[in-house]
Amino acid sequence: MIDAETRALSIRVLETCRARKWTVATAESCTGGLVAGALTEIAGSSDVVDRGFVTYSNAAKMALLGVPEATLAAHGAVSQATAEAMAQGALARAGVDLTVAITGIAGPGGGSAEKPVGLVHFAAAAKDGRLIHREQRYGDIGRSEVRRLSVIEALNMMLELAA
Repeated sequence: MIDAETRALSIRVLETCRARKWTVATAESCTGGLVAGALTEIAGSSDVVDRGFVTYSNAAKMALLGVPEATLAAHGAVSQATAEAMAQGALARAGVDLTVAITGIAGPGGGSAEKPVGLVHFAAAAKDGRLIHREQRYGDIGRSEVRRLSVIEALNMMLELAA
């Protein structure tokens, strides 16, 4: 169900985390669980993958991940602040070693001049306190491609923190 690039990255994430005895969780909005799906596509992933949060709505981001309402009000769902709060919330609520969060506008609609279709914010957090953020502006390349590229970026960020 996943392409070769995503499969290879998923295997690397799992092997790297397994070697460190790390567990992971995902916090996903625009990808709707695709990162967790890519990881769990690999046999034996259950010793690394703890859970995935699909928090598509703001209410879900607040209820499941503890994203502050003030963060959403001030910055919006698609923002660095929200992505970081999602990653840190997943880390705290799942009790894992590593999380990744994705929030964006996959399209085809829903964009604006300030936040166009294809804008995606990512954050990855590790239990040791490290936190990284990335912003990608993929453009209006189609919903499926924005989501596919977002999964690849998220997996790469997990590898960066796990290495």
